[in-house]
Amino acid sequence: MLDKPAEPTPFRLTSLAHGGGCGCKLAPSVLRDLLSEQPPGSPFERLLVGTETGDDAAVWQLDDETCLIATTDFFMPMVDDPFEFGRIAATNAISDVYAMGGKPLLALAILGMPLGKLEPAMVREILKGGASIAAEAGIPVAGGHSIDAPEPIYGLAVIGTAKPETIRKNSTAEAGDVLILTKALGVGIYSAAFKKEALPPPAYAEMIGSMTKLNRIGTELGKDAQVHAVTDVTGFGILGHGLEMARGSGLALEIEAEALPLLDEAGALARAGYVTGASHRNWASYGEAVRLPTDLPDWRRHLLTDPQTSGGLLVACAPEAATRVLQQIRAAGYDKAAIIGRARAGEPSITVA
Repeated sequence: MLDKPAEPTPFRLTSLAHGGGCGCKLAPSVLRDLLSEQPPGSPFERLLVGTETGDDAAVWQLDDETCLIATTDFFMPMVDDPFEFGRIAATNAISDVYAMGGKPLLALAILGMPLGKLEPAMVREILKGGASIAAEAGIPVAGGHSIDAPEPIYGLAVIGTAKPETIRKNSTAEAGDVLILTKALGVGIYSAAFKKEALPPPAYAEMIGSMTKLNRIGTELGKDAQVHAVTDVTGFGILGHGLEMARGSGLALEIEAEALPLLDEAGALARAGYVTGASHRNWASYGEAVRLPTDLPDWRRHLLTDPQTSGGLLVACAPEAATRVLQQIRAAGYDKAAIIGRARAGEPSITVA
């Protein structure tokens, strides 16, 4: 892995951006409206996954043995260290390939930088950070595109491959499936505290560790016939991405609020009011499809709507396989993975207990 620069950033990188991380994403309702008139992908027989269900990546079947997975993801900085910003953005982008059950093959960089505001050395560190994570995933950053932009933007377009039978969509959960979440929630809450210089150093290290942990377990889950559906949890929060799974699969999901894994200080910081604007936009987008207990405190609701940057995978698997799959995920290094609920027959919705 490439070394970080010895000298500190002379100013806060986040001060150049109006938002950061996956909290920059358009609200789910806005995105659905923008895509509502897009032509369906059905005329293309080899397009196995397009825009219809809001899945993590596009999938094109090349032949009987190979599918091509294509995705892109980029955002503005949520940390001030340019090297770490690059690492986070790259981890987040590569995650989409893992979420489809694939293996990444190569990446292209997407770079927008405000000329005259950032020293070239800082931009180089962003690129080094992204390249270091790509190397960890075993892929090159083989090119890219850059523009002069009013705010710093970085991410990757990623290409991956998979066998047709290992592709895992967000729309193929089955009634009775158990839901597993592989990473803890609270990244958005941590980032809100960080911007106000209220995040303790151990919590900052925990946040970086979570956001730069590759979701490579998704490749292995795609090989398991008892794993029916997978999606990664990012800017729409656990409720938003869970709702995409519910709608795509035509099922009702039930989530246990107290079963959700959390970053160590997430609960305390949520109680203290550290919440992102994206969290509020997410909640306004869900509508009546999400049902919460009448006595659920606001801080718990904020955890449910919290936008995750480079979050974990939401996995739907057969109930008889749930314990085995959870143990496999934890053994792979996702020690906070937990069973958080189940899917059942019913109108597409999420009920939180």
